[in-house]
Amino acid sequence: MYWANFLHIYQPPTQKEYWVKKIANESYRKLIKGFTENPHAKATLNINAGLTELFAKYACRDVIAGIRMLAERGQIELTASAKYHPFLPMMPKDEIVRQIELNTATNRRYFGSAYKPTGFFPPEMAYNRNVADVIAGQGYRWLILDELAFSGKIKDIDWTKTYTVRGHDNLHVFFREREASFRILSAEIGMSIFSGSMLIKLLGERVHNKEYLITAMDGETFGHHRPGLEYLLFDLYKTKELQPVTISELTAFFPASAAIEPRPSSWALMMKDIERNTPFSRWNDKHNTIHAMQWQLTNLAIQSIKRLKKTFKRYPRVRHDLDRALHSDQYWWASAMPWWSIEMIEAGAKDLRDVILESPVSKTTKAKAQQLYQNILFTAFDWQRSGKVDVLAKSADEDVTQRITTDIPYIPEAEFNSIIANLEKQMHEAASSQEYERAAQIRNRVNELKEKKDQITKR
Repeated sequence: MYWANFLHIYQPPTQKEYWVKKIANESYRKLIKGFTENPHAKATLNINAGLTELFAKYACRDVIAGIRMLAERGQIELTASAKYHPFLPMMPKDEIVRQIELNTATNRRYFGSAYKPTGFFPPEMAYNRNVADVIAGQGYRWLILDELAFSGKIKDIDWTKTYTVRGHDNLHVFFREREASFRILSAEIGMSIFSGSMLIKLLGERVHNKEYLITAMDGETFGHHRPGLEYLLFDLYKTKELQPVTISELTAFFPASAAIEPRPSSWALMMKDIERNTPFSRWNDKHNTIHAMQWQLTNLAIQSIKRLKKTFKRYPRVRHDLDRALHSDQYWWASAMPWWSIEMIEAGAKDLRDVILESPVSKTTKAKAQQLYQNILFTAFDWQRSGKVDVLAKSADEDVTQRITTDIPYIPEAEFNSIIANLEKQMHEAASSQEYERAAQIRNRVNELKEKKDQITKR
């Protein structure tokens, strides 16, 4: 079986230096080290160029150099994307094109000839037909979407052939397999309890057939969100039944293809979203009044910029400010399903408002922008005070839904002990480096695992 592993790394353009450096130490550098020490391992990697710039700004150029080296060695292929991680299905076509071009220019400047993407990652795997038309028009040969984008069902894909977007014969569409991806992440106890042998058991007879497996995850999950998970990742690469490949290589191994019409989707899509016909509920829920106001403000900012002439003295700066302000995080954190952050909501609204206030538009438009900003913030505080956020979060049941199966499989005691030993090693290393907060975090993970081990081994 061929295995194409996709990793996405990203930080919002407003991310603070402390967090960029912390995540670089806990995740990005460990991933680079793991791939360097395992030349057999391959992956397809997306890095939004906004993060590339943060690496350059905050003394993390070694991360850029490491990614470039791995790309030059052919171990990873880099994808195209939109520079500041906007939510593309809600963007006008010219804004999508602009973000793609900005992403290409920046990543090419830092990665040089190693940056030669043929595939495209839409931020959040957010997709509708408008996105496909733009990507095809830009000449990319494939894009990656979630498994539910295929038909709205899981396990409905023929993994012996590939697919193209109907009407765009030269644009392939690949799908990340949900169950395998979520099992690897195994969010139930804060770090994975999965192993290479268990993945093979999950795949069953498929591993002996000429099929392919695509997994896709945030790169930050490995080492930052879940300490020790990077050990699992590179353990999986040693599984003899899986042949690592990049996504671009799959069409050569699986030439048979069929044209399909993917459904509007994202990689956070839930079955309840499909049933309610709300494919983008985390970013644009028709029942979410904050989302409605955020998009009114967003569209007002975009229209304000479109009216500007490039001869306007402050045009380059205001245009750049809008590019950054379109990042998707502000809408995600306003969903309360279950993610919620007044700080992110306020910062996103302020950036959009300031673009309008800095533009030579009418007083009426500026007053409308100020009113939307205030209404977004007042509504957010009201939701939090009234307990509405708690009610929405409790109804989300996101983790249970996403994992597809809720039962924890039996895990041999030796495998549990190996995972715990790796974590304890990291804990001691963190303590020796005086990273006491991280050492305590890993200690808590170890304690959780030991408790879970007792539960499972007693079955």
